[in-house]
Amino acid sequence: MSTFLQGIDPALFWQLPLLFLAGIAAGLLNVLAGGGSLLTLPLLIFMGLPSSIANGTNRVAIFFQCLFAIRGFRKRGYFPLELILLCTPPALFGSWLGAGLAISMDDLLFKRVLGIIMIGVLVLSILDPMKRMTQDAARLGTWHKVVLFISFFFVGVYGGFVQAGVGFIIIFALLFHGLDLLRINAVKVFVVFLYTAVALGVFVYHGQVNYSLGIGLAAGNSIGGMMAPRIAVAKGHDWIKKVVNVAVFIFAMKLLVFP
Repeated sequence: MSTFLQGIDPALFWQLPLLFLAGIAAGLLNVLAGGGSLLTLPLLIFMGLPSSIANGTNRVAIFFQCLFAIRGFRKRGYFPLELILLCTPPALFGSWLGAGLAISMDDLLFKRVLGIIMIGVLVLSILDPMKRMTQDAARLGTWHKVVLFISFFFVGVYGGFVQAGVGFIIIFALLFHGLDLLRINAVKVFVVFLYTAVALGVFVYHGQVNYSLGIGLAAGNSIGGMMAPRIAVAKGHDWIKKVVNVAVFIFAMKLLVFP
């Protein structure tokens, strides 16, 4: 037994519980709205992982979180197949391009870019322009479908590159076309699940995944992903937003000032 323990990195004994708890919060947040990776990705970097490996490791958690969330939405009757089939193909191609860009980017530059993205998402979260947009049932004509198809290509590029905050972008894109938040969240988790599989494949191929930390984080994200559909139907996500905004601000300042 002692020989087995000698082969384990001692840091894992505090890293895995911390990642598990952060994963639960991130899984809830990702499914309810977006931005969970704004917590977990910087946390992985602060644990000493190079940015590209932290980025790849975070995808393991996103993949399993979405898998459980999809099951939750389907059980509750939210599975808009037509929208999923429209939005997924361009997101898959975009994700492949975005993941390749992330792997090739300099470590310090990635941290700076991530910090700026986090500040931008924080501002968007505080202003919350989505609340002022219609949530009536959508009637998608040909023009709406073309715009959505193009939009989700760029969603895929961004999600493949960094993932953090992509949920806000998807919600904004679909609210603009008049979709209600429950259907939006159902579409979001399915599209993110599939393009994450593509992005994760790119990171795995290039050896940019820490599987021990990824599995620990995935366990927390999965629990959050299972809980979120019930909360999304019953309560919404406003109750957690203030705490998350504070955490995102602290992480962003750390990345920008002390990368």
